Amino acid sequence: MELQAPCGKIEHTHLSSAELRLLYEEALYTVIHGSGKPDACHCENKYDLLQYLQSAFQIDKAENEVIQEQVRDLKPPSPYLKLTVKEAKGIIGKDATGFSDPYCLLGLMSSEEHQEEEAQRSNSPLPRRRQKAMMKEAIPQDRIQKTEVKRQTLNPIWNETFLLKVKDVHHTELYIEMWDLDDEESVNIRLAEIHGIHGLKRLFKDVKKAARKNEQDDFLGNLVVKLQDLPYTPEDKWYPLEPCTETYPDRGKCHLHLKLIHEERDTTLSKREPVFRIHRGLLQQFVQFEKLLKKQSGDVHGEVELSAPASTILSLHATQNDLSPFHQDMAKWLAYSKLYRCVEVSYICLLQHLTSIEYQWGLAQVTLKQQAQDELAESFTSFLDYGISLIQKYREVFPISDPKSIDHQLSLLRVLVQIYKMKAFNKLCSSVPDLHDRIVDAVTAGTVEWYHAQKQLLEPMIKSEEENMKSLVLLIDQLNTGLTSDRKKRAKIFTGTVKVNLFNVTYLLIQKLVAEDLQEQVISTGGGRSKEVVESLYQLYQNIRLLLHQQIYLLPNEGSLALSDFYKWFSDSLPKWLQMVYNNTVEMVQRAVQKDQLQCLGEKTKHSTSAVDIATCYLKIKQTWTQLSWPDSEEAFVIMVKLTEDMCKVALMYCRLIEQRAEELSTNKDHANQSDSDVNAVRSLQLCVVLNNMRHLRVVISQLPEDLDWQGLMEDTANMISVDQIQNTLHTQLKRVNGSINNKIQGVIQTLAQKLQADIKKHIHNLSTSYHDVPLENVIEPLMKFLDNEFAYMDRNLVQENFQSLLGFLWTHIIDVINLTSYQCGVSQALYSRLRYTLQCLLHSFHAEGNGLPLDKLQTASFEVLEAHLTLNAASTHQLIQKYCTKKIQQQATVETSKYGAVTVKVFYDNQLQTLHVEVLNAVNLIPLDSNGVSDPFVEVTLQPKHVFPMVEGKTTQCKYKDLNPLFDETFEFSNVTPEQCRTEGACLLFTVFDHDTLLSDDLEGEAYLPLDDIPGLDSTEEALTHTRVPQTRLTLGHPKPKEYDILKLLEARKGDRDAQAFIKIRKQRERKSKET
Repeated sequence: MELQAPCGKIEHTHLSSAELRLLYEEALYTVIHGSGKPDACHCENKYDLLQYLQSAFQIDKAENEVIQEQVRDLKPPSPYLKLTVKEAKGIIGKDATGFSDPYCLLGLMSSEEHQEEEAQRSNSPLPRRRQKAMMKEAIPQDRIQKTEVKRQTLNPIWNETFLLKVKDVHHTELYIEMWDLDDEESVNIRLAEIHGIHGLKRLFKDVKKAARKNEQDDFLGNLVVKLQDLPYTPEDKWYPLEPCTETYPDRGKCHLHLKLIHEERDTTLSKREPVFRIHRGLLQQFVQFEKLLKKQSGDVHGEVELSAPASTILSLHATQNDLSPFHQDMAKWLAYSKLYRCVEVSYICLLQHLTSIEYQWGLAQVTLKQQAQDELAESFTSFLDYGISLIQKYREVFPISDPKSIDHQLSLLRVLVQIYKMKAFNKLCSSVPDLHDRIVDAVTAGTVEWYHAQKQLLEPMIKSEEENMKSLVLLIDQLNTGLTSDRKKRAKIFTGTVKVNLFNVTYLLIQKLVAEDLQEQVISTGGGRSKEVVESLYQLYQNIRLLLHQQIYLLPNEGSLALSDFYKWFSDSLPKWLQMVYNNTVEMVQRAVQKDQLQCLGEKTKHSTSAVDIATCYLKIKQTWTQLSWPDSEEAFVIMVKLTEDMCKVALMYCRLIEQRAEELSTNKDHANQSDSDVNAVRSLQLCVVLNNMRHLRVVISQLPEDLDWQGLMEDTANMISVDQIQNTLHTQLKRVNGSINNKIQGVIQTLAQKLQADIKKHIHNLSTSYHDVPLENVIEPLMKFLDNEFAYMDRNLVQENFQSLLGFLWTHIIDVINLTSYQCGVSQALYSRLRYTLQCLLHSFHAEGNGLPLDKLQTASFEVLEAHLTLNAASTHQLIQKYCTKKIQQQATVETSKYGAVTVKVFYDNQLQTLHVEVLNAVNLIPLDSNGVSDPFVEVTLQPKHVFPMVEGKTTQCKYKDLNPLFDETFEFSNVTPEQCRTEGACLLFTVFDHDTLLSDDLEGEAYLPLDDIPGLDSTEEALTHTRVPQTRLTLGHPKPKEYDILKLLEARKGDRDAQAFIKIRKQRERKSKET
């Protein structure tokens, strides 16, 4: 791989060219004398590593050759194998107890010696056997290392470290043998712990084997590791113990930590500088080089990651110099904390290094030199200072627009917190101020800087009042946005890490700065002298109100703030705002009406565009009230009165304009070529839309109390404004404007109904003048078809409320027309029948099975009177007489006493014989009609009406002379009287008491009516009644009044009707003799 040197220059951190050359020499020495095998993430080609170093240090080719030659001439380092025997598990139990007393023998052997010995063994004439152990024979005793003996265990733990010098890494192998110690102590222990035959057999076997081998210890297993196969990084691995046999297929495992290190490195830096500092220098150099490569590729942002060659070289250097994990992490921390300002470093990576340093600090501080401690302390303080400076400018450094910035800020805060938590920091930097206070101070200072920066950035180029107000509006808007972002996205990370309430700190400061800066500026405007300033002041008020509203997120609530009374700054602006809102609304309504073509917006939306527009205008006024949210309740009431008054004025103006618009469209010259019917249809449709618009407006107006929360305002001003005052101002205004709109609606309905009224009147007139022999259905059909068509049209184009109002208006007109027609048609019974039938048909048509007007709106008092009038005039003579009798019966039932006296009777019906039995008992308190002060009374009993009982003659009692309380006791029977006749409407017994006069006609004492539909015996099928079983009935006597009922007038008018005239003749005779006037 040929790595091209970058074109840019690397900014070296505190390194001179000589120091950089020495660092390059150290890196070359590390690569040239590197041994082992690379991991998957490492670079295995040494040439590539050398090429990378040349590019990373920006060394030209000639100089590189010179330096490489010099490095190769240096004395090679002394390699050592640093070996830690940690533990074993699952080893074989060789003792009678089932356990072993394991220890390990370890040593290095060249692979050539091993091969030669194997060759000698292979030439032996004896059969070759698998060798279990060979170290004691192959390696001199002084080169063999031994671990401690771990008694009676199968899972020994040693954690013993050995340093073995290596002659040739490429031809050396590590041998480890594990043995079970069988010394005298061990045998004694086993004798004491023998249990049963099995343990004894095992002991005998061990003794026999020891005698044969002339040794005591038992072989447990071994392992061989080729040093050239060890990786660049330390290897921590479990190795299986060999050899495996049929008897012992699994001898267990041994846990080793292996790494090849260098002693006596011949480089200049290795002789005079601590290893971790050299390592840090290499890391810094590589990171800066990687940043340069990243920049040249066009990727300016993003974290820098080390390439495979850099990671390989650093791993080799750390391993060769036996750099502990603590020192590696410290070196990385020192490097990255220095590079942090110029290279984007992963906070998580920094946090990991700090966590590792903290974890190992308790062990490492004893060996850490003072110079390293000072350097570490300086890195902590400098990083803290830089991190706090970033927090101070967190809005610029961690912008909300960058989706990763919040995570980066959170990681930075965690790093700062971790530093303060560390034992190393607290020991080395004990005098550093508290983190919480530093963060608060930084946020405070940064917020002030940000506020003034925003203010300066928005400063207008032209210093006019209009531009100044606009810049203030933008400033408060920016502040609101910033505070909202802090609260929603940053507050949690500050609270969760450094326990700082970011929103409290920034909000309290910003609202104080706003109050100090804006109060005088706003008041000095005097409410604004131009429309632009007035509008800007209104927007500024909204933004400051939103800013103050954010106080609800303060924890805890801070009570009164600097901005609490900010609304007072705008007292001069308030009247101008309200007038501005009214003027804007008027202009919008005028434009909306002028553009309106009075066409429905759709089948379900029957109003036009201007109705929607005025609802929008009202919504804006309601929004104005909500946006103002004026804190002073008494002034808020005045604002509400003004807004309500303005909305009422706008409503009436709209009604006037929309009517004018309809008139303007109806007289449009485009209609000149259209027929009258087409023009009328268009005119009707436009009037329908006007009606719907007005109705929609009234609905909007009626919702004002709820939309503007009058109830809430009433509660807020309960201690200042009486309920009556609110009622007389707000509700009275609303009631007045609703009444005015209703009047407008009724006027439009009247206009819309005029043509229909004329046509309806024409149809009813035609109906009244039609021939009597034409069937009623045919006569009324044109009127009903006309109404069906018109009603269908109106129903399609009017909202339900308007349609019903139109029906109500037409219904009233129809009643008037039919009533007038009825009085113009004389006494024609047939005509009255037609009118009555027409009225019933119209009733069903207007009700439309519940889809039209409700019956209670149709069956009004005037309708009831008309219906009764038509029914009466359409009735036959017999029906009229029956109605007259019914009325007399009803009148009789209501009179309990009379000045004309009373008559006592008994009446019952024999159902079997169909005979009516009447017993006249007496009369009492009769009036004297003769000159001598008494009367000669007798009673005439007749069945009424005559046409119901045509075959029944009347009966008369004997005359009782000179007696005002006569006793008659006479019984009469009326034969051939059926129950059906008795139940007929108006059927009754008429008892007429006369005063007998010899020369002149008899005088009328009085008359009484007894209904027959409820007499005893009428409904009985049992044995016939007798007079003794029937109770007496006393009937008060009365005199007929002149022209008592309209029925008599109707009957009298029927000159050609014999029955009518006969009935009238009798009634007139009695009226003449009546004492009533």
